[in-house]
Amino acid sequence: MSLSSLITDFLEYLELERNASRLTIRNYDHYLKRFLEFIRSTGSGQDGDINPQDITLSLVGKYRLYLSRWTDPKTKEPLKRVTQNYFMIALRTLLRYLAGTGVQTLSAEKVELRKNNSRLPLKVLDETQLRLLLKAPDTSKKDGLRDRAILETLFSTGLQVSELVGLNRGTINLEGCEFSIVGKGGKQRGVFLSDGACEFLGKYLAIRQDKFKPLFIRFQGKIDPANEGEAMRLTSRSIERIVEKYAKKLRISIKATPQTLRHSFAADLLINGADMRLVQKMLGHSNISTTQIYRLCSGKL
Repeated sequence: MSLSSLITDFLEYLELERNASRLTIRNYDHYLKRFLEFIRSTGSGQDGDINPQDITLSLVGKYRLYLSRWTDPKTKEPLKRVTQNYFMIALRTLLRYLAGTGVQTLSAEKVELRKNNSRLPLKVLDETQLRLLLKAPDTSKKDGLRDRAILETLFSTGLQVSELVGLNRGTINLEGCEFSIVGKGGKQRGVFLSDGACEFLGKYLAIRQDKFKPLFIRFQGKIDPANEGEAMRLTSRSIERIVEKYAKKLRISIKATPQTLRHSFAADLLINGADMRLVQKMLGHSNISTTQIYRLCSGKL
């Protein structure tokens, strides 16, 4: 079968089997049509099309060069590096789909992405990295138990680090493994904890001998009980240092931060079939286009 007809099958699969949003389908359609435009412009196929088995690393390399040199006809602006990655992610996802349906073509794993300095969520931890990171703290020590609770909570909720540090111990319902939070714009949303997060939050709170209000507190420095222990609350920078410490200890290849865990949370949900609107709600995004990027950045369906 020709690649153009298989792309149509892929888009229908997204709609019918994966219940993808219209925006998701539109984006994949846009990115993959650019690949067909490249085929037509180079004469790589017949009648502006190509068979999937004729997609080679050499052809992909030429496509990268094509994207790098492409300029918008109206603005004359070139594609940003991160945008070029979106086109490659779409191609890689298509190749993975084709392989899953038994179509002979280039392995998706051979299509690598260019490194970039964008702050967009292209960096996520894979399953092995996540498992190692969550288990990195020494839970025989009180600060290690706290750190494990922090890591579990970050990954199981997708909270912004500012939201995490603002949590108070009285707001957490460990029996129901849930709590409510007020995000940007004063919007309240429900947050659910994984079994692991509930387990280690419970253990962490059990060793707390204080009655301080903040959920996550420091164990070093001068004890200040004033204002219900507000001065004991960990700061956003403290949480960032905690995540970075364990990532460095494990020598994880990417710079892991609380935001990386948020990205990994979102990508993990989408990879496992969560509805885009549900993920948008869980992340507290006001615009679904902000959430949309996680499906593309995961590189998976």
